[in-house]
Amino acid sequence: MRTEDSANHPILIKTLLLTITFSSIFFSSNSQTIKRTGDSLLASATLESVIEYAIKNQPLIRQALIDEQITDQQIKSRLADWYPQLNFNYNIQHNFQVQTSVIGGNAVRLGVSNTSYGQFTVRQNLFTPDVLLAQRSRGDVLLQARQTTIGSKIDVAANVAKAFYSVLATMQQIKVAESNIVRLERSLKDAYNQYVAGVADKIDYKRTTITLNNTKATKRSNEEFLVARKEYLKFLIGYPDKSEINIVYDSLAMEKDLMIDTLQMVDYTNRIEYQLLETQRKLLKANLDYNRWAYYPTLAFNGAYNLNYQSDNFAKVYGNNFPNSFAAITLTVPIFQGGKRIANIKQAEYRLLRSDWDVERLKSSVNSEYAQALATYKSNLVNYLALKENIDLATEVYNVIQLQYKSGIKTYLEVITSETELRTSQINYYNALYQLLSSKIDVQRALGQIRY
Repeated sequence: MRTEDSANHPILIKTLLLTITFSSIFFSSNSQTIKRTGDSLLASATLESVIEYAIKNQPLIRQALIDEQITDQQIKSRLADWYPQLNFNYNIQHNFQVQTSVIGGNAVRLGVSNTSYGQFTVRQNLFTPDVLLAQRSRGDVLLQARQTTIGSKIDVAANVAKAFYSVLATMQQIKVAESNIVRLERSLKDAYNQYVAGVADKIDYKRTTITLNNTKATKRSNEEFLVARKEYLKFLIGYPDKSEINIVYDSLAMEKDLMIDTLQMVDYTNRIEYQLLETQRKLLKANLDYNRWAYYPTLAFNGAYNLNYQSDNFAKVYGNNFPNSFAAITLTVPIFQGGKRIANIKQAEYRLLRSDWDVERLKSSVNSEYAQALATYKSNLVNYLALKENIDLATEVYNVIQLQYKSGIKTYLEVITSETELRTSQINYYNALYQLLSSKIDVQRALGQIRY
């Protein structure tokens, strides 16, 4: 018997094609949202601007931010199972030999030579452990992804600050060498004039020449180190390779920012690692609940509408439609799975128990890290204060010996010695300053005070 349902078939096909087209446009537009921004340059690279640049451009942080988006889309993908699932299947088939069956002693041909069907199916999950887990753990999974990004930002900020101070220390050594070269060239000129005038022998200006050459060599060496350390800093912050970075700093402001309260106590909750472990523990607890839900039945609504076309004439296969449809509720009750559910629950319980020891291990690690960082900071602070006093004393000694030498009281060897002591004091002072600043970062990191 021929029905009129075949008249609706072209409309259904058009609807399906429109759905596929809009879906393609949607996913194509979404794929364009994740783009890498163009490289930018820093007009003046202060410590704050360098760290901020690294937070925005460092590849590891960019990857972490993309991982957050991936995690969000994974959650949406799992939660999509809560929505009705609509599908369409299409088939066209030619039977070279139609199946025959013997019924009541008579051979009866079952079916026709040509068949085609279109099937619309719909499924709505009413209860399933997988989707329930995704819904309940969504916030913690997203939080875990954000905390991982925060941890990456903290690591990058600390490493960038240390690299920045290393560059500054090298720049200061070059500046000290430049000022010493100017002073030595002036001394060399005076020593040579005294030698020509017969006041002093040639040993004085030759000693000055040796010291001047050594200072120039040191300056040249530091200039090479500066290039390498700047490149390392650019690598850490994700700066363009071929672009110059202009380091700007305020030494007085840095000296004022040296001190830190050494009586502070460690608060583990301030550490991003502790917060991440707490989030992981919540997810492990959710996983334990999920495995316990394996004993619960699953419930789903199902439905289908089938278009069945049959004809012995291939050209008229869509002339006869014999549709059928159904709706059902399916209840699946797990009865016995060979002890698999019990084993999974035990695994989840052990993982949860193991996470408690991860927290204990972190606490011990933080205590050790803080004690070591604080000891290094205190040692560097004592060294810095001593060298700060030394640089004033060395400057005073050098000026006095210079006057005494010009008055004929001191030898030129003592001038060279005092000049060397002054140069060494200057270099050691700046090294101590930046070492102290670096050790302060370690203390703040151990206390969980670096936040981004």
